[in-house]
Amino acid sequence: MLIQCTKKLLDELKIKPNSVEAEEPMFCWHANLITVNRRKTIVLMNDSSQYVVALYGLKAKDFKNLDELIINGIRNTFIDEYIKEEIVEQYINHSPGIIYTKTKDRSTVARLNKSCDEIYFCGKKFDEATIYQSAVSRMASADLIRDRKVNYTYTNENLYNDLENFANTSIFRCKSVVLKITLNLLNHKVWRRVIVPMNISFKELHDIIQIAFSWSNYHLHEFVVFEGIKPIVKLCCDEAAFEYPEDLPMILDFDVKLSEYIPKCSGIEYRYDFGDGWEHYIEAEKIIEEFGWNYPVCICGEGNTPPEDVGGDYGYDNFLSIISDPNNPDHDAMVNWGKMQRYGDFDVEFVNRRLKSALNSIW
Repeated sequence: MLIQCTKKLLDELKIKPNSVEAEEPMFCWHANLITVNRRKTIVLMNDSSQYVVALYGLKAKDFKNLDELIINGIRNTFIDEYIKEEIVEQYINHSPGIIYTKTKDRSTVARLNKSCDEIYFCGKKFDEATIYQSAVSRMASADLIRDRKVNYTYTNENLYNDLENFANTSIFRCKSVVLKITLNLLNHKVWRRVIVPMNISFKELHDIIQIAFSWSNYHLHEFVVFEGIKPIVKLCCDEAAFEYPEDLPMILDFDVKLSEYIPKCSGIEYRYDFGDGWEHYIEAEKIIEEFGWNYPVCICGEGNTPPEDVGGDYGYDNFLSIISDPNNPDHDAMVNWGKMQRYGDFDVEFVNRRLKSALNSIW
């Protein structure tokens, strides 16, 4: 595997670049050394797809073992993309060993610098406990880029296409769960059925629900997990919740994965906006051992979601009454307000476009 280093990285490694013949772009990476949160960070960018892998918090001893760190960084990030492990190993073993050389040309270095900027923007999301930053790498690799023919593509999709062509088969293996999420309303039926990876956190499930129900993430939320009819744990979105202790154990939702409670629990309640008091019941309907995609998909649903800050059940019924009566003096203002709140008919195709395009912010 060819690692084409900037002068700054070569100086840090204290090596002279090798002279090598051109390698397939898919197995070539450009690399730069930057500082994030006052920690040395290596940014790797694939020549073919421009996919990014970050190694964070490197110390002097780590640079002596950089070959292994690079391989494991690529391996861990690809696996966290739900790419089949055998395909990841096939990719790594196709071009065994690491060869360090100089950067190729100015245009590629310019793209590398842009990738470094993407990593800078993720500074607050780094995991201080590990060198391997697969979550940050995946976020930085979900960027929209333009090629020389002025065609726009997503970096991660370029990688997926490269790996599919390389392996000549489907590349994803994602253990997932089918969830039916029902909004508890007195006079209306509103529900969504979504397929989500089992390995995501409850914070990521919150992000998915926000998109599936066209909420805008303006308010606090929490999950309550049940065994039978008994609540066993509350998953909170903010540390401030711990200032009001309860008999129920409380955990931050980004620390807990779905697989820790699904399918063992009997059900989950998702509460959003403690003012309007929207309560959703989440039922795990089916486990899919090998789902063919690495992102959530909304299968179907029914009913329109109430607008944000409409005033709960009563306010929603009042809102519907006004917008259905053109003679009501508040009709036009309320219709316009509803549009501002993105109120509209449920559209499963639109929801799925948003779920896919929001991959970087969800993961």
